[in-house]
Amino acid sequence: MDRFQSMNVFIAVAEEQGFAAAARRLNMSPPAVTRAIAALENRLGVMLLNRTTRYVRTTEAGSRYLDDARRVIAEAEAADEAVAGINTEPHGHLSVTAPLMFGRLFVTPVIVKYLQSYPQTEVSAVFVDRVTNLLEEGFDVGVRIGELPDSSMRAIRVGSVRHVICASPGYLARQGTPQTIDDLGDHDIINSSAGSDGLSDWKFETARGPRYLRIRPRLTVTSNDAAIEAVKQDFGVSRLLCYQVAAEIAEQRIKIILENYEPKPRPIHIIHREGRFASARVRCFIDFLTENLRSNLLPGPQ
Repeated sequence: MDRFQSMNVFIAVAEEQGFAAAARRLNMSPPAVTRAIAALENRLGVMLLNRTTRYVRTTEAGSRYLDDARRVIAEAEAADEAVAGINTEPHGHLSVTAPLMFGRLFVTPVIVKYLQSYPQTEVSAVFVDRVTNLLEEGFDVGVRIGELPDSSMRAIRVGSVRHVICASPGYLARQGTPQTIDDLGDHDIINSSAGSDGLSDWKFETARGPRYLRIRPRLTVTSNDAAIEAVKQDFGVSRLLCYQVAAEIAEQRIKIILENYEPKPRPIHIIHREGRFASARVRCFIDFLTENLRSNLLPGPQ
């Protein structure tokens, strides 16, 4: 088995986290996959995978090799495509991740359009309200809401989103509308622990600079959908991202309050691991997603 084939086998095992699943993906027998990995580790003189009866995970050396192997394979595929003149025809498997509700509302329509446009592609999408690690979890493309830490990831800013305080008209009619940050102490707070937004301190902007308010929620839920439902049921005040309640605001079922105290909009980025030799499937999907998100989100500075 040549070096490129060995890399492809290793990538499949690392991404599928198992030999049998990788064998199915590659249309190989499990013993052939096992032999290929053993030969690769023997040639390199290092263990790339930790194996137990329950899982297969990359070692520290394996994680570095996985990143390099993906890059090498992507560059080879890009070179093949350029020579063959098929740069505009993506093919193969793509893995995508995004926050749960954002993925449902904004990313899923792009995935469907992409798959309809390119019949030789497949997409696996994971929508979760936590920060995923593209390298460790094998994702090609991700969407991040919030400031990005320094990393080796490449990022494209596509817009920004407001962090808003909101309540239902029925609740505000019954309990009154808060006029200042301190007024929130007299109201029932609904807090979602989804992602990084479930912090016990809410940040506001004032004339004197940022201010953090320690909240004491009467209701804490694990999803933004549940928080929105509680708000619609006239229970209390919650803090959410504006796209999450856009439909309810348009229908006047939820109202934004304390707008003068909102923190700065949070940036939205598309992140990916591949450079100028990214495969056609990755480049094309990023183009689809960038165009769609910039058309549907508050742009902000790019």
